[in-house]
Amino acid sequence: MQLRRRQVLTLAAGAALVPLAARTGRAQAYPSRPVSLVVGFPAGSGPDIVARLAAQWLSERLGQQFIVDNKPGAGSNLAAEAVARAAPDGYTLLMTVATNTVNATLYDNLKYDFLRDIAPVTCMAGTAYIMAVTPSLPAQTGAEFVAYAKANPGKINMASSGNGSASHVTGELFKMMAGVDMQHVPYRSQYLPDLMSGQVHVTFAPTPSVIGYIKQGQLRALGITSTARTDLLPDLPAVAEFVPGYEAIGWYGFSAPTGTPAPAVETLTKAINAMVAEATVKEKLAGMGLDPVTMSTAEFGKFVRDEVDKWAKVIRFANIKAS
Repeated sequence: MQLRRRQVLTLAAGAALVPLAARTGRAQAYPSRPVSLVVGFPAGSGPDIVARLAAQWLSERLGQQFIVDNKPGAGSNLAAEAVARAAPDGYTLLMTVATNTVNATLYDNLKYDFLRDIAPVTCMAGTAYIMAVTPSLPAQTGAEFVAYAKANPGKINMASSGNGSASHVTGELFKMMAGVDMQHVPYRSQYLPDLMSGQVHVTFAPTPSVIGYIKQGQLRALGITSTARTDLLPDLPAVAEFVPGYEAIGWYGFSAPTGTPAPAVETLTKAINAMVAEATVKEKLAGMGLDPVTMSTAEFGKFVRDEVDKWAKVIRFANIKAS
């Protein structure tokens, strides 16, 4: 009887510990404290706006604050370096954009290795660029533009927001694939007024920044850089329709320091994919000219590696140097 009594007491004690263990497990589940979402661009920029939309949703759904931490500078390299050096515990994330994959080759003296030190989580949204020209340019279509550029080598000025910027490398990819020679004109400030006035002739700009000017007739759109047409401008052909195989997109995703625990990555991926599937989030993204994107971590990892390889070829072809 004593033995049986001890067994009963032992079982009872064990049973009493089960709820406690369950509660402890839940308390330690990710995330159990605030998460820092580092953005390499200033407040009010496109990446910052997308990051704040995501941070609010994730905070509400995952029960911990996701705090946007703006670290602008060096083309987002300061932010990427900070994340690469952070503890790989899931509590420091990077709002990753196409620029990060360009920088991997553009800069020779980075203090981190983007592919080695920063691990992909998932993508959130994508956007195409629009090939827009000054209305005074004779070319009315993309095919006419290519013919005009070939007939006037070096006479077309291509504006961008700076050496190695998305608008620059996107244009250089066009030059490489279309076999045309255009003069690159980098700007440190807004270049659209010069494009509208005809001082420069063409740019490859994010859809949200130029679509209003196009609809008002202040710029002429010749193509969109995604492989398919967009509902925003359904009559606008894809650049690939006159330069076969061409594609260049901007995108917004999430990464973490390499070594971040798989359960944290899985939780984030599942939550972010659920977020962009919500109708209200889709509507907000559409209002910014963005399309929702869902990917597994493996798919996003392959996508990021492919982007690094793609832009490395363009940078070497055009001999682009960081300014």
